[in-house]
Amino acid sequence: MKKVLVLAGDGIGPEILAQTMRVVQWFVEQRGVKMEVREELFGISAWKKYQNLMRDETWQHVLASDAILFGATGSPEYEKIPYEARRQDQLLRMRKELDLFINLRPVKAIKALQDSSTLRPEVLEGTDMVLVRELSAGLYFGTPRGIETLPDGHRRVVNTMVYTDTEIERIARAAFELARTRRNKVCSVDKGNVLENGQLWRDTVVALHQKEYRDVELTHLYVDNAAMQIVRNPRQFDVMVTENLFGDILSDCAAMCAGSIGMMPSASLSAPAASGRKALYEPIHGSAPDIAGQGIANPLGSILSFAMCLAHTFNQPQEAKLLEQAVENVVAAGIRTRDIAAPGGKSVGTVEMGDAVVRELDRLHRA
Repeated sequence: MKKVLVLAGDGIGPEILAQTMRVVQWFVEQRGVKMEVREELFGISAWKKYQNLMRDETWQHVLASDAILFGATGSPEYEKIPYEARRQDQLLRMRKELDLFINLRPVKAIKALQDSSTLRPEVLEGTDMVLVRELSAGLYFGTPRGIETLPDGHRRVVNTMVYTDTEIERIARAAFELARTRRNKVCSVDKGNVLENGQLWRDTVVALHQKEYRDVELTHLYVDNAAMQIVRNPRQFDVMVTENLFGDILSDCAAMCAGSIGMMPSASLSAPAASGRKALYEPIHGSAPDIAGQGIANPLGSILSFAMCLAHTFNQPQEAKLLEQAVENVVAAGIRTRDIAAPGGKSVGTVEMGDAVVRELDRLHRA
């Protein structure tokens, strides 16, 4: 039986995870998906109860879990916590220590949500791509890093982007393998015209392609052009692979193809292994403290992240497709949270959206 750990976290995390858990429970009760679910406090809620953003006990559950359903991290309240207690980013810790180096961010244009995007319908039509982001190296983890005061009183900041060819090769391999299950196209994104990092990235991707994946079509873009191409003609892409920082930025850019960042799920995975792989599933929208507690956050990115969990952790793609279909049917019926509502159109709250998804799952299950 798979062990699933729920960490709702900060901001809108508890609101959206509450609706996701209703969906999880539905799959347990109605579809017989077997799992052992445990919920733990994380972030500000953990600090208020335990004076610790993530207890050692919680970390042990992280290590023992097959999948983590994560809400969000980040809050203005972190500034009130002593620096040493918040110095280590616990989400980055999970990514690094669980070796969750494969981050999948699917981007699909749902026809019913074309009026929610700032892009024209004819630009969006047919968009179905996956951004494969390297998640455990690069600028977010490189050292040295920090801010220092110079002898003349000015301040200097240093962040270091570090990659080995091994780290590049393994994320490229993940992208090529994924492309073979889709339309067999990979676009690799770097900044090799300026950065040595990008030169090694491109050299390594090309070498792997020539050695093992000549059947997959490989193209290259510099990151600035890639951002432009995503909004100019997103349907040209199948699988896009890139390093940590670029993937973070480009996936938010691509969110407009889905209508809203609130619609965007993600899966962070370790390498496949005979004993199973570690995984963390989360929407990409962040904690959104400006709307936290108002009951208006869109839970669909989180719910679709659980669909990815069904596919990758439980190896039940048919159940994932059922959930994805339920979400598409709900928005096609005109049920929208504020972020995806048509201009001047009616919107529903977080709980009402959860109600709608569960009702549609019931209908599809009976059909």
